[in-house]
Amino acid sequence: MAWSIALACASVDDPVNAFRQGLIPDPDAAADLARRLYPDSAVVESGDTVLDFALWPYEDELFVGAYGDALIVCDRRLYDVDDAARTLADQIAAALPGAHCGVLVLHSVVSGCWFRWYERNQPKRDIFVTAEDGVVVDLGERLPAEQPFWKAIDEGASDVPLPFDYEEYGLALAREQLFGRGLSERGRDGFLPLELSLRRFKIRSLTRMGGNPH
Repeated sequence: MAWSIALACASVDDPVNAFRQGLIPDPDAAADLARRLYPDSAVVESGDTVLDFALWPYEDELFVGAYGDALIVCDRRLYDVDDAARTLADQIAAALPGAHCGVLVLHSVVSGCWFRWYERNQPKRDIFVTAEDGVVVDLGERLPAEQPFWKAIDEGASDVPLPFDYEEYGLALAREQLFGRGLSERGRDGFLPLELSLRRFKIRSLTRMGGNPH
């Protein structure tokens, strides 16, 4: 399966405890964060969906799941892997005080993986790899889930082309750092990350609307 993902995921508690069966989404908190992330746009609520359908938003939509001490944001702007994307990631990581937060971007066309990791709202790891260009960004101390993938490079192999599967790499980080289980892995409690409920928002430019937010 080829995954396309633009996801930020934060939790105050251990992810296994934070993401579990029976989470109750807070639509008001989700709307508040959506408007803070798009202060110069009209943000219109357009119903609910599940994470499975939110992982790769269209450019004019945003998905937010707010669950008290846990948070999920799916935003296409993360895919640019530029300073604006990092600023957005910083904003999301700061939205839940004291939380750990991971940002994961996977795209099957570009064949790349970006992962940015925060501990208590502070950036600790920033890594961007592509199948063709190898290691593009490698900042901060490696996370335990990464270690098996780096073995060949550490032993002297070239990183061009990348000697490991970028998608497996990203999904391993999602499993260990974000949810405590695979995205498509149903736990014994019945919880499946892809079934998490998120609020959907349409983003409309105020300029195109003549400055009228309504």
